Amino acid sequence: MAAAATVPFLISKVGDPIFAAFIGSTAAFLRIRREEKDKGLPLNQLWPTLRRRAGLIFA
Repeated sequence: MAAAATVPFLISKVGDPIFAAFIGSTAAFLRIRREEKDKGLPLNQLWPTLRRRAGLIFA
């Protein structure tokens, strides 16, 4: 039987998924903000858009 391979972690076993979720959510937020800005909507309209999109994903 082969020895178990060591898995390299960027931060740690727990920190990597947290880091990935943070980076992914930040990227999504910036993309949505850019799309809304291109439509000419003010920044205060961003939060309802974020809530609506999150509802589509998690509902």
